[in-house]
Amino acid sequence: MAPTETTPDTMSSSQPTVFAPGDDKLSENELRALSPQELIWQHRSVVGLSEALIMMVDDELLNIEMTQAFLSEAGYKQFVHTDRPEQAIAMMRKELPGVLLLDLSMPRVSGLEILAQMRDDSTLRHVPVIVLTSSIDPQVKLQALATGAMDFLSKPVDPSELGLRIRNTLAASAYRDYLGQHDALTALPNKLRYRKVAAEVLLQARAGATKGAFLHVGVDALGRINDALGRMVGDQLLQRIAKRLASCVQTEAGGELSSEQHHPSLYRFDGDEFAVIIPYMEGVASAAAFINKLLEDVTVSFHRSGAPELFVTCSVGVAVFPMDGNEPDTLMRNAGLALRHAKQAGPHRYEFFSPQFNEQALSRLDLGAELRHSLARDEIELLYEPRVELATGRMVAAQSILRWKHASGRIIQGHELMDLAGNSEMDLALTEWLFEQLNRHTRNWRAAGLQPVPIGVKASLAHIQLRDLGHLVNAGLASGIDPTQLSLELQQVGALDNVPARDLAVLAALRKKGVRVALDRFGASASLAHLRKLGCDEIKIDSSFVRDLERDPVAQAMLLGIGDIARRLKLNCVACDLESPQQLAFLKKNGWDQGQGRLFGEPMTGLAFAARWLTRSGKPQRVQLPGEA
Repeated sequence: MAPTETTPDTMSSSQPTVFAPGDDKLSENELRALSPQELIWQHRSVVGLSEALIMMVDDELLNIEMTQAFLSEAGYKQFVHTDRPEQAIAMMRKELPGVLLLDLSMPRVSGLEILAQMRDDSTLRHVPVIVLTSSIDPQVKLQALATGAMDFLSKPVDPSELGLRIRNTLAASAYRDYLGQHDALTALPNKLRYRKVAAEVLLQARAGATKGAFLHVGVDALGRINDALGRMVGDQLLQRIAKRLASCVQTEAGGELSSEQHHPSLYRFDGDEFAVIIPYMEGVASAAAFINKLLEDVTVSFHRSGAPELFVTCSVGVAVFPMDGNEPDTLMRNAGLALRHAKQAGPHRYEFFSPQFNEQALSRLDLGAELRHSLARDEIELLYEPRVELATGRMVAAQSILRWKHASGRIIQGHELMDLAGNSEMDLALTEWLFEQLNRHTRNWRAAGLQPVPIGVKASLAHIQLRDLGHLVNAGLASGIDPTQLSLELQQVGALDNVPARDLAVLAALRKKGVRVALDRFGASASLAHLRKLGCDEIKIDSSFVRDLERDPVAQAMLLGIGDIARRLKLNCVACDLESPQQLAFLKKNGWDQGQGRLFGEPMTGLAFAARWLTRSGKPQRVQLPGEA
């Protein structure tokens, strides 16, 4: 049963019940004070409150007409109503109001029943409701508020109070919506808003058969900055990058990347990622020009007391519609895949999406899941290949190689396996297993009376923290590995650019124990700056230099220069992935120290390596080099 309203005896049955007599008209100053344009919260979230849709449900048309006239004078432009309460829910579902003015006592369907239906609806439950009623029963008020009403006014209503309640309710609702669709750190629209605008842009593009793009912008190495300098510094960096991105995107408003309804827009997507929607473009070239400008504009430098100036860059992944997808989720996923490929290729790059990216991502996802079970299935093996002194042909050390024999017959090893392990969070587990196997092999060699040789072990700092690597190495030494027989070959040493001095001390402590430290992939991911900063014993040249040696004079000149630097610094210098006699001849002629690769033999198991290369006397075996009798 709907509650029965009681009307004060002083009011005749012909009097309107919304406003008391004489209160239906306000002075111009009073109206101005109630206007949404005069809202004292000067916040961007409440801009345009006068455009908010106000809906009224009341079975008395006179009440509706008086309220509409009053709101119109107060500056509200959109007003809908019904005196048939059974139609209220359908009307709200057709066009969601900013606020609902609801009478409680009505025939056929009461206001309380409407509130109950709204509460059970996932969308309508968030519509703010102001109840207007002449009931004086406090239980009725409590029931209305408990059922979901936001505010309550008793008839007759004071116009000033109604105006203020509507204005403040709309403002609070707008501010709530603002918080729900904006990122708290950068104040940019968030992923929820991104998805909504993306759907609108794609709908317009389909209607006009036009092209556009989704860009995902990722900050390079933000995780390492957070680890090294603290989350607060990382947050400040994100705020600075957000401002630069916003400035860059705003300059394109109304330009060749804008459509009739939309301009390029910026969003905080997630973590270290931002997103840009380009609603229109003639061709990929126009987008590429904008991306190049964006990458240049968002490069940030900052100083920290006592530390050198740091430069932070971004990478970009691009998905073009309709070629790369026609739904928001598909394009977001594809832009994210393109961004990951851009970052894998190196910092400060951009990549356009390719269907191959998706296939590779799915393949890597499957492989990553299977890699977690590979150790238990005994699918991983530790192999060794010889490292040779080029002048004499003597085997002086060995390179450890992890190889995964996948059940499909595919062989995954080297950099590919290390990257897969890092992305699957298996890097620590594989490195720990490697040291266990290395310790077992060297014990077996000594038990057989053979003399082990120094073993090189690769470790990627893109995936393993230096302090964690130190724990693994120390655990291996404690289990019996001879530190003088271990060479730690560091890859992706760019991760050390922002590492605190206490973490770098891990390397110094290991070298003090006798462990050799090498910079791997020198000339690519390791540079002269790293050589100057880090204490090391040898450098291993990136295989691209050796691969291009026979046809590229620049590669030859750079190799000679690197070799000269190593000799002046008294560092051992190793050429990797030697495959041809011509490569070997060039290196020997120019006094190169050491080399390794298939030219000297295929990788072998621990048992086979010991049988072929190790001796009881410790005198090294000699490789028969190409061209020797």
